[in-house]
Amino acid sequence: MQRIVDNVLAVTKESVKTFTYESLNNIVRFINGFSALLLSILPGKSSILEGIHGWELRPSFRGPRLPRWMEDGVSSFNRLIHELSVDTDTSSPDYTSAEEYDDDIIPLSPSSQSSRASDSSSFRMHDSGWRPVIRYIISWMLFPVTFLLGIPILLYTFASRRVSPTTSSTGTSEPSHRRTSKRIQTLKDDVVQFATDRRRGVIEDLHLAIEISIESAFDVVQKATNCIVTPFETIRKVLKWVSSHPDGRVEYSGDDPSASVPTATLSDSDPTPQERKTTVYHSLNTDARTCRDVITELGYPYEAIRVVTSDGYVLLLERIPRRDSRKVVYLQHGILDSSMGWVSNGVVGSPAFAAFDQGCDVYLGNFRGLISREHVNKNISSRQYWRYSINEHGMEDIPAMIEKIHEVKNSELKADQPSAEEEPKEQPYRLCAVCHSLGGAAILMYIITRRIEEKPHRLSRLILLSPAGFHQDSTFVFTSIGFIFRLSAPLVAPLFPAFYIPTRFFRMLLNKLARDFHNLPAVGGLVQTLMSYVVGGDSSNWVGVIGIPHYNMNDMPGVSFRVALHLAQMKHSRKFMMFDYGSAAANMEVYGSREPLDLGEYYGFIDIPVDLVAGHKDKVIRPSMVRKHYQVMKESGVEVSYNEFEYAHLDFTFSHREELLAYVMSRLRLMGSSLKQQHAQKATRGKRHTV
Repeated sequence: MQRIVDNVLAVTKESVKTFTYESLNNIVRFINGFSALLLSILPGKSSILEGIHGWELRPSFRGPRLPRWMEDGVSSFNRLIHELSVDTDTSSPDYTSAEEYDDDIIPLSPSSQSSRASDSSSFRMHDSGWRPVIRYIISWMLFPVTFLLGIPILLYTFASRRVSPTTSSTGTSEPSHRRTSKRIQTLKDDVVQFATDRRRGVIEDLHLAIEISIESAFDVVQKATNCIVTPFETIRKVLKWVSSHPDGRVEYSGDDPSASVPTATLSDSDPTPQERKTTVYHSLNTDARTCRDVITELGYPYEAIRVVTSDGYVLLLERIPRRDSRKVVYLQHGILDSSMGWVSNGVVGSPAFAAFDQGCDVYLGNFRGLISREHVNKNISSRQYWRYSINEHGMEDIPAMIEKIHEVKNSELKADQPSAEEEPKEQPYRLCAVCHSLGGAAILMYIITRRIEEKPHRLSRLILLSPAGFHQDSTFVFTSIGFIFRLSAPLVAPLFPAFYIPTRFFRMLLNKLARDFHNLPAVGGLVQTLMSYVVGGDSSNWVGVIGIPHYNMNDMPGVSFRVALHLAQMKHSRKFMMFDYGSAAANMEVYGSREPLDLGEYYGFIDIPVDLVAGHKDKVIRPSMVRKHYQVMKESGVEVSYNEFEYAHLDFTFSHREELLAYVMSRLRLMGSSLKQQHAQKATRGKRHTV
């Protein structure tokens, strides 16, 4: 009787699981299908989604290849990773088969002993793309019949789904199926790039929660029915439990296989057996990796430096060290970003790793503006912490980090100094700053204000990727947002000092939804399109950026209301100006004038070469605004260059852009020689042409 009850409960449990899974899958399919319908009628989506992976029904992935900037000076580790990825590419002509295959099918390697045996199974996998659709339609038409008569088939299907991940992960000797070329490229991306999702999405969490709930519920029901069906056995167990020792533990008997023995760990210091406790690591399964995790996982050295600004903010200056290098690169991120943006593309495609492979000592700066509110005053309020504008980025954050770089490099290169205590007459290293968006505006403010204060800025060259500063030529969306910010600033600023996600739950939800956007192509494409509309039609991979691990439940960057207001002021004034404190008296106290400083009028103070880079598809900072920087600098006598690429705003840091990396690396190589040497080389070339 007990066996019959157990079998009935097992069948019922699996039926409930299958019914629940299919119901959830149908809801997900409906959401994805409805998103695809909306996506098909939205205007302008073709330009927004151009080149973005993940919105197509079957996303395509390009395999990594050795870019031009890695041909010279590439590290052995990068070369090894690249060669491994190339060696595993079974699409090579060497892996041809005697049989004919479709163009999209990659044949197995001849070394595989079971390649012929897997032909039929791989055909079934290739041909099964249309079967779920037919099964889905028929299941809805014949739902009552399939539910009552198809329980064995559903149980078999569920069991096969449960077994297949295990067999693939344990590395058994079953014959492997052929994969399409796109699938192989996806796996290669996972090998070369460690900056991928390591979390479950909301849908996957629902599947797991449903399974755990059903298992728990049926476990209780099974125990209850066993107690009812076998009353004598239940009474015996109760009496045995009552007659046990007072401490609640049952004596162990070698004849009782059901008795439990506590596990123990022996050590030299304490030989007493201790019970081992099992803990669940990252039970919520979110990706909370830091920039340090990404760098060290890829085999690069790492160093973290805590920097304290003059107004008490604690900043994290991260480093990929080459201590003996005299070429130093300082990378500074933009708004709502962090140092993670410079390493998010893994070994191939990240500016930080590219600079390190070219022999540079790499520093990754982080602006103030984390929701953890790192400050020397541990009790600082939210309103006090977020009370800063772009002025503080350029006059507090960057000076503190660059001075720390100067201190570290002087200490490491002190062998070239007259003595350990004397300041060297000439800077023993060359420092180039590569800045994106808001970081570009802040570094320009830093150089100008340091020159006004007659202090050294330590820099040898600037590479500005779509720098902020001039914003008069912007989209209608940004114009409207700027108007609202300026109009509502007196009322909103005290209530909302910054824009960020305040609770861990909603940050975790955002972190998990990024995974769902990747798994549901139409939903991801719809979100990508809507976000692009908000930022004026920019075609950057906004959904992919949400998936970067620095947007996690523990901490994430925010934006101060004053920073947003400062950008709105620049837009309204049509000038690259410092923050307007709202009154002539307040401005007079800070700047010594009734109006904030117009930094464009002081571009003549820039005494180092500047390379400006704009994106033709950039709708956040249009190329015309980058050309405005170029025009003003050129009129002020600055040694400046201008280049324009077919990129959107976030493509400068987040996406794989070989041409951009090649250009940036070529600019970095120019800082190895002094300005006098560069002018002498130009003069020598001119004389040669004259002769």
